[in-house]
Amino acid sequence: MWNKTKVSELLNIEYPIIQGPFGGRFSTAKLVSTVSNLGGMGSFGLNAYQPEEIMEVSKEIQKRTDKPYALNLWVPLKNDPVKTFTNEDFAAVKKQFLPLFKAENVEDPDTVSSNGPDYEYQIEAVIQTKPPVASFIFGMPDSDVIKEFKKGGSRIIGTATTVEEAQFIEERGADLVVATGNAAGGHRAAFLKPDAKSFLETQDLLPKTLEKVKIPVIAAGGITTSKDIIKMFALGASGVQLGTVFLATEESGASGVHKNQLFSRTGYETTLTKVFTGRYGRVIKSPFVADNVNTKGAPYPLQSSFLAPLRKKYAESGKMDLMAFWAGQPTEILRHKSAGELFISLVNELNVS
Repeated sequence: MWNKTKVSELLNIEYPIIQGPFGGRFSTAKLVSTVSNLGGMGSFGLNAYQPEEIMEVSKEIQKRTDKPYALNLWVPLKNDPVKTFTNEDFAAVKKQFLPLFKAENVEDPDTVSSNGPDYEYQIEAVIQTKPPVASFIFGMPDSDVIKEFKKGGSRIIGTATTVEEAQFIEERGADLVVATGNAAGGHRAAFLKPDAKSFLETQDLLPKTLEKVKIPVIAAGGITTSKDIIKMFALGASGVQLGTVFLATEESGASGVHKNQLFSRTGYETTLTKVFTGRYGRVIKSPFVADNVNTKGAPYPLQSSFLAPLRKKYAESGKMDLMAFWAGQPTEILRHKSAGELFISLVNELNVS
């Protein structure tokens, strides 16, 4: 049977199909539980959540399902570019975007700062919840943290964009690794070489990763249909992770405007950009993105803070240009608006393939 793999065995799930975690409060307990209750595994992205909120999220998911699910965190980069970002660098960023601020009669910020949740407190909260699975992007926690998770019974998943990252993840003690290709939506999870030149398509990254690691490999990026899933299994994947198709469903926390973009009748094109947050992310193409292909913004997360007052003014005026419509590059036009219908359709098609 196609669904009996190392991934389904290790995660104790019926089908090795994982709903990818979404940052930016796009994840919901309803979406996670829907996928988990149907035999896959839902994932909840916690990068924007304070520790007390993480505890509440865990309780809400557990109310809705007794099946395995994953809680996901972003790991701070070891060489954080924010640490070397100077006042002169900020002045150069402001100069590039000043015409936009002036055009909207918005005062450009004098300073920018990050007031996001503290990772150390986040990780402590997640450990306390003892999730069935703890997953990570932008790196891996220290080994002692991994040990604490495993003491609580959690399986560990890391996310790699290169073979070297997959090897690092395995060495840190992960049970499984996601090989995420260039077509994946949202932020690229690169942490050793966050350079667009190192990004590979999933069909290229997957076999290279399988050659170098012993832990099961989950394929991600550009997976839209059952045919895509079959292709990934044929290449040796033990499981698949789908993001955008689930982000588009009514159960996700994405806005109605965002979902309408994803369900465009003519489809859509995506591109990688740093302009919204300071880190590479795949979004639906827009004039704002095209106009800033070569613009150098502030590092993550300062760029988002810098654009915040301008983004607010745009939104008040009904302009969508400064909204990041995160999306992977689909292989066909999206069809399913219900997560349950999507999952059941995939399984049924795979069962008869």
